[in-house]
Order: sequence, then C-alpha cells, then structure tokens
Amino acid sequence: MSANGWLQFLFFSVVLALLTRPVGLYIAQVLERKRTWLDPVLRPIERLIYKACGVQADHEMNWREYAFGVLGFSAVSLLLTYGIERLQAVIKLWNPQGLAAVVPDLAFNTAASFTTNTNWQSYTPESTMSYLTEMAGLATHNFFSAAVGIVVAVALIRGIKRTMSGTIGNFWVDTTRTLLYILLPGSIIYALLLVGQGVPQNFKAYTTAHTIENQTQTIAQGPVASQEAIKMLGTNGGGFFNANSAHPFENPTPFSNFLQILSIFIIPAGLTFTLGRMTGSPGHGWAVFAAMYVLFAAGFTTVYWAEAHPHPLIHGAAQTATATAPGGNMEGKEVRNGIAESALFATITTDASCGAVNGTHDSFTALGGMVVLTNIMLGEVIFGGVGSGLYGILIFVVLSVFIAGLMVGRTPEYLGKKIEAYDVKMAMLYVLIFPLIILNLTAIFVMSSKVGLAALSNSGPHGLTEILYAFTSGAGNNGSAFAGLNIPVNPTTQWWYNIALGFDMLVGRFLMLIPVLAMAGNLAQKKSIPPSPGTFPVNTSLFTVLLVGVVMILGALTFFPALSLGPILDHLLLKSGQLF
Repeated sequence: MSANGWLQFLFFSVVLALLTRPVGLYIAQVLERKRTWLDPVLRPIERLIYKACGVQADHEMNWREYAFGVLGFSAVSLLLTYGIERLQAVIKLWNPQGLAAVVPDLAFNTAASFTTNTNWQSYTPESTMSYLTEMAGLATHNFFSAAVGIVVAVALIRGIKRTMSGTIGNFWVDTTRTLLYILLPGSIIYALLLVGQGVPQNFKAYTTAHTIENQTQTIAQGPVASQEAIKMLGTNGGGFFNANSAHPFENPTPFSNFLQILSIFIIPAGLTFTLGRMTGSPGHGWAVFAAMYVLFAAGFTTVYWAEAHPHPLIHGAAQTATATAPGGNMEGKEVRNGIAESALFATITTDASCGAVNGTHDSFTALGGMVVLTNIMLGEVIFGGVGSGLYGILIFVVLSVFIAGLMVGRTPEYLGKKIEAYDVKMAMLYVLIFPLIILNLTAIFVMSSKVGLAALSNSGPHGLTEILYAFTSGAGNNGSAFAGLNIPVNPTTQWWYNIALGFDMLVGRFLMLIPVLAMAGNLAQKKSIPPSPGTFPVNTSLFTVLLVGVVMILGALTFFPALSLGPILDHLLLKSGQLF
C-alpha cells in the first residue's frame, strides 16, 4: 500500500462527490419533464418518436401497466438480438471477417446477458461477433437495459413522492427521455474523449502484421470507442475485446482508466441526489449516498490491503532466503497502472452491475477475491447499476425503517408514508429471490461432475468459488467472472452453463424487478402523514449507520456459509501451504 494509491482513491472520491449533485439534478429535470438545455434540439425528435410509435405522452400508467411495458420491451429486444446473432453470417452486412452464425445456446446466453444489463460473455468477442451484431444487437441493448434500470428507479421514487395516486408515470416516455437526454449525449461526448485517447472507431477488417520473429499477428479493431462509452456509462461491462479494459485499444491511458471508473459510478451516484430532489428531502439522498460510500470505501481498503501483500507462499520463500519479499500480488493485475488502480477498478466494477475489468479477479488473493464477490452478493446496492442500484438500496431503506419502527414500538414511516405488511412482503421477496437462485444453481452444478465440475481449472475451495462467482455475477447482473471457470471445455458443459446462466440472469433482473414496481404502486396510493416525535429521521448519520448494518446483515450473512467453504477456506489452506 502506498501514498500514491491512497491519493488516487481520494482524488476519485472527491471528483465523484463533486459531480453527484449536478448529474442528479439533471436526471431529475429530465424525468420530471422539466426544460433542459437540450430541449431546443431534442424536443422535436422526442415528439416525432411518440407520434411514430403511437405513444400517448400524457397517459399515466399504474404499476402493472408499467411492469408490462418493462417486460414486453425487454422480451422483444431479447428476441431481436437473438435473431441478429443467429443470422449474422446470412446478413453479411458489416461482417468483413466473415464470422459464422452464433450457436443457439450461446446466442440465448448473450441475448439474455445484454438484455439484463449483465454482459456476461461466454465467447471471445473479436472472433465471434460481427460489427453489425456488436452495434445493432449488443450496443443497442447497452442503451436499452441501462434505460430500463433508470426508469424503474424513478418509478419507485414517484411512488414514494406521490399521494393518493394510482399511477407511477409512463414507461415509454421515461425510457425515451432517458435515452435521448441522458445516455445518448453522454455516450457521444464520452466516445469522442476515448477516441482522443487512442481508442479505435472504424469499420475496417482486421489488420495482419508481421512481427520481428517473422510471424504474423492479427490485430482486431472496429467501432470500439462507441461501444466502450455506453458499456461504462450504462454499467454494462461487455468488452469489445476478450481482455476487456485491460486491452490497450479499450483502455489505452491512465486518463482513459480514470474516465472508465468514474463513468461506472457517476449515474448511480447522481441518482441518490435525484432521490432527495424528487422527494423533497435532500438530506435523505445524501444519507443514502453516505451509506453507499462507506461500503465502497471499506471494500476498496480490504482489496487494496490484500493485493498489496505478496502471495503467502512467495512471501514465506523470500523470508527463508532472507530476501526482500515482492511488493504485492501482481498476478493478473493491470501492470501499466499498478495494484492500486486494479484494486480500485475491481471494487468499483463489482459494486456496480458492471462486468468490465482491467485485471483478472480469479488471480486476486483469496481475501481480495472474496471482497469483490461479496460486493455482488450484497445485492448490487453499493452505488450499483444505473437505476438498479438505487431501487436495490431503497428496498433496504424500507427494511431499515421497518426495523427502526419495531425498535421504538411505532408504525414504521418513510418520508410521510406508513410502511405496512404489503411493503415489507415485497421487500423481503426481493431480498430472498437473490440468494435462492444463486445458491440453488451453485449447488446443482457443484454436484454434477460431468457438467459443473468439468469446467473448472481449479479444485477445492477455489473451484467452488469459481462456480459460486459465476452464478452470483449472473443473478447480480454484474458480468465479471473468475476466469478459471472454463465453460467452453466441451459442447455439453458449454450448453448447460449457457442455458443455466441465461436463466440465472433473467431471474436476477426481472423477477426481482416486479416486487419493486409493486411496492411503488402501493406507496403511491397512500396518504402522506406529517412526521411525529416517534418518526425515525432518514437524513441523519444514525440512519446511515443503520442502513449499512441492515445491508451487511441481510446481504453478507446470507452467503456467509458459502463464503466460508470458498474463499475463506481457500485463504486458510493457502497459508498452510496448500494450493488448488
């Protein structure tokens, strides 16, 4: 651990805090349909879209209509992406490499992955997907899935804000405005910045180079900058190249690296201010931001500490030889930017639902790998994905207020709304679905030697962690992986993992999203009551502490037995000299 590493973390934190208010304010203006500086250009386009699609912009939806819009839109876009993948060899447009059609199970897995904002990649992008598939199929989903997350979060905020109302907004209007006013302008500016840093943006065929060893090398390229921008800004994470953000074409400079980690957090952080702004309680928004930041800082500190120490066996050998031990675990790290940047990148990408990586999580120490895995297990609430992070943490807010009400013996209240049995049931349904799908699928594949275990590169507790990480990443819509899980080891193994992970991702996104919208609809119907002496304030440091505690207890402790058999046991055995 070095002063330089801590300065990088501090600088990132300061920039994030400074940008939270303006970004959150702008999002609130867009989704409350107030005038923005882009209106002169975009309002005519917005009206044209409504007219062409038959959208009644003034029509308000109840939560069931809103949920139907979310599910229907996502289902249709999933099928279109699947079709593009299967037909890319026939269409031939923007396919200069002549890449073949994607096989059915992989096409389903990829379509489900990008529809759910997961971007799990069971393939090598540069040798599997044509430029058309990358842009029309995958990059468009990066926009759509990010927009869906944002609008669901705002629908929940409306449910908290409104009184005696049966509606929570219009899904089609919210999605259109999110795409036009937030994601598209942000991605265009971001992509131009990346091009300025040296990220390719072209439609050329791959270049064949001749090396000094008289060998040939194929250099992949393509429309990288445009996909990279929405990949990060929408917390998607799917790389144009297999090496993801460790590839010099995706992440060429220290400045591009900083832009990437900042863009992962900027919208989720801004949405906390949007929450305070739209509900009329700015202090509550900052209290939620503080809870997220405390969990983020604790995670980074632990990962940085773990990775700044050398491998235990290397350290022991160096001590025996009376030599100086290496400065840290450099295996799988981004060597251009150092351990601190790899630790920061890994923490941020697993706090959010962003699978982008600039290092190999499978190569982290057992404790470092445990933290990035735990970040996802907490339920995607440490800033989280765009939108999904906010509605995820609001579930824990409702549970925190409920627990506080039980402690003082009064009916729980949250920003003027009574929290009743229905709200708690929806919150618990959301919390229970997540571990249920992860732990059951992990158990099934661990018990299958011909399918589940056949894909492992490592045995013992590390092998268990690889399978557990895969299904946690899928259900958490994260998309990063412990790369030791070699899924394409044979066609049978690949088929089962692709189908199971596709199902895992769809459940983790949409089955958990329905209780959120149901809660939003129920809260919107309630009367607003004035605060009383027994009301637990949700804009104080005490509330932040309670919220952090509830997240840790309900999130982390649920998975503690699995973590004990995986990374914790891996760490203990490693210190005794046993490798896997």
